[in-house]
Amino acid sequence: MPLCPGAGKKSWPEVVGQSGEDAAAKIERENHNVRAIVILEGSATTLDRRCDRVWVWVN
Repeated sequence: MPLCPGAGKKSWPEVVGQSGEDAAAKIERENHNVRAIVILEGSATTLDRRCDRVWVWVN
């Protein structure tokens, strides 16, 4: 059984190289079940898995 059944799209390789804000907007547009959170690469995050969150790592 999938971890997040019915969660929709879960990977966006096409946003690599875009700004964090642009990538987050595309992610939220394509999957209304998630909130995309822009975060600086290397920053601490929680380790919990959530079907409604996508980390957008930027450097």
